[in-house]
Amino acid sequence: MIKHHPKFELLQAYVNGELPASLAIGISIHADMCPDCKHTIMQLTEQVAEHSFEESTIRLDNLSDSSFLSDSDDLDQDELFDSMISNITFSEDADEVVEAVEREVVFKDKKYQLPTALSRIDLGKAANIGKLSRSRLQLNEDEIHSSLLHINPGGGVPAHTHKGFELTVLLDGSFTDSRGEYNKGDFILLDGTFTHNPVSENGCLCYTVANDALHFTQGINKLLNPIGSFIY
Repeated sequence: MIKHHPKFELLQAYVNGELPASLAIGISIHADMCPDCKHTIMQLTEQVAEHSFEESTIRLDNLSDSSFLSDSDDLDQDELFDSMISNITFSEDADEVVEAVEREVVFKDKKYQLPTALSRIDLGKAANIGKLSRSRLQLNEDEIHSSLLHINPGGGVPAHTHKGFELTVLLDGSFTDSRGEYNKGDFILLDGTFTHNPVSENGCLCYTVANDALHFTQGINKLLNPIGSFIY
């Protein structure tokens, strides 16, 4: 059961197209597995569409006001409306329908089917360190790095906090930390105020996004730096 969701403000920013691609992908993955958030996104999308239509109607009313028309302008309101709709919908390029494709990845001899939002994104070659495997998503967002992170059964990430933010969406399996257990579909967004030590008893695959390196809070930090660079 999914217990962790994006905040309403984040869903609103997603619908408004205000998020970087990496975060928008994370919300899309979560929404495909969470009926509640999917419903909220649909409602917000309808509100945006309604607001846009109202703005278009206001512009139409202003355009049809006699004070803005010259003596030679004898278009009636219906013709103005038809003209506006034509301009909105006209495109020299035909809409291309992209069919969803199924895509699998393999980590440690186990196959995972990727969410639709990741099916057409290029993946870097998988790298391994201890019981962690990471494959970078080629989104080219400068300091924001997005990855598939696989934790083998019995593996985990040493206790750490974050210099920036870290988003984790669980694609398969589960992990635990001091706050409890996280399962498939959970959306976990953390910043520097959180310290955690994710451990997966049975293994898991995560979609992760981070905009800065991890800061380890236990052990000799210099020894853990390779893990931090690997994950980020």
